[in-house]
Amino acid sequence: MSTPGSLHPADVEDELDVRPLRKPEKHPTIFSRYAALPVGGSFVLVNDHDPRHLRDEFETDHPGGYGWEYLNREPRDWRIRITKLASTPLPRVLTRTDALGADAAAPDVSGAVWKLEVSERDLDSNVIALPPEGAIAAHTGPDLDVLVHVLAGSGELTTELGTVELEAGTLLWLPRGSRRAFTAGPDGLRYLTVHRRRQALVLEAPVSSSRRGTES
Repeated sequence: MSTPGSLHPADVEDELDVRPLRKPEKHPTIFSRYAALPVGGSFVLVNDHDPRHLRDEFETDHPGGYGWEYLNREPRDWRIRITKLASTPLPRVLTRTDALGADAAAPDVSGAVWKLEVSERDLDSNVIALPPEGAIAAHTGPDLDVLVHVLAGSGELTTELGTVELEAGTLLWLPRGSRRAFTAGPDGLRYLTVHRRRQALVLEAPVSSSRRGTES
């Protein structure tokens, strides 16, 4: 039983003070605490500065699904109540692919012009740009299947036994380990790739046929 003027333990809000932690430990600790919350649950983050980069990460991974309320903004004593509003990250729009394909013929744009940046995910996705007449040399694909959707421009896919013409709207299936090469037409080539997440996967394409890369 609490005495007059004292706080009952249930009245004390849960706090997570990350000031003593090493910098690499802070964000993983915070997100681990957040993941363990029930819907509607919250904790007060205590930090020595305004954690703007942390909020950017919440906006990337949990937009619309969390609460962020500043309780104190004093030097070395910043306190923010973080509330879990949804049980999982919410479905949302990531980008508009028509806008990403609008300048497919740009001669100085190549490589990944968009990529999926959500931290907790099972998939990787990118939009790859090849400039006019640019190419990705023949190579053996990685040990995963890749779905490719051509967004804009034109070109050609060379397989082990032939070629496939590419134009906006073409949907390709690249089986794991298959041989392939890409060549852009005179109006460049933009395509979206989707595949199982693979760490340290090289995704950028070259700027011209004299440079080599992989598409996924």
